Amino acid sequence: MWQKYVAEYFKTCDRCQKANKSTGKRLGNMIKIQEPSRPWEIFHMDWVTDLPPGVTEFIMLSCEIDPEFTSALCKNLQQLFGIKLSFSTAYHPQTDGLAERMIQILEDMVRRVSLELAYKTSIHASTNQTPAILQKGWNPKLPQYSLRKELVEIHPTAASFKGMLDRARKHAVRCMEDSFSYAKEKWDRSHATPDLKVGDLVLVSTTNFNSIKGCKKLKDYFAGPSVIKALHGENAVEVELSEEISNKHPTFPVSLIKTYKFSDAEKFLLRNKDPQVIPPIG
Repeated sequence: MWQKYVAEYFKTCDRCQKANKSTGKRLGNMIKIQEPSRPWEIFHMDWVTDLPPGVTEFIMLSCEIDPEFTSALCKNLQQLFGIKLSFSTAYHPQTDGLAERMIQILEDMVRRVSLELAYKTSIHASTNQTPAILQKGWNPKLPQYSLRKELVEIHPTAASFKGMLDRARKHAVRCMEDSFSYAKEKWDRSHATPDLKVGDLVLVSTTNFNSIKGCKKLKDYFAGPSVIKALHGENAVEVELSEEISNKHPTFPVSLIKTYKFSDAEKFLLRNKDPQVIPPIG
């Protein structure tokens, strides 16, 4: 009886829940992102910064860095071009990694002065096909083929061209599914399925919060508690922000969320009372 009482007392301690690191599996299983049904239907976008200036001339657009202006501009452009955006969460977003992997490849190409032709004729692990095959239906002739005097078929006959493209793209979809299944199995081993619902009390990780007052080295690992207002899919929640983090975006990935264990005020009557000051000896 007393063991359960003591265990509950420490589990529901507000100070301990905020100051202690989260242990065990992180929340959030891997979720499949919508697959494209045709080439260039879905784009994964990420930003690459701090690159050296090039020789190409660009038209510069200067404007105030104002959230309302940039938001309105982006929304109008999306409407004009019929673009539908699917945002990831802030504070360490985790999508399927395709954009990040593509950026790594592009950076390697810039470092090593690789050719576009070499990239488009390289087989990708996620699709098991080359980009040239999926887009055009054939691989361009490479210089090494001429050196080895090998005859390469540039393109199939017109009758079988569409059929070959369809087969290549269906095969790419199957390879993407296999790649996702393999990645999901590895990911889910170290992650737990979130059991959250609207109205639950949760704590929010302060890992990405640099504006919290006090010593950064000794700041609490979690802030809150906050109430869940809405669930966005399986791996994101929207919360009512507490006062100390009221300037943050209210939507967080579940990997930065921890369930708050509420303390029973009637059971632990002395918990919220100020401790008595022990008078000095002598």
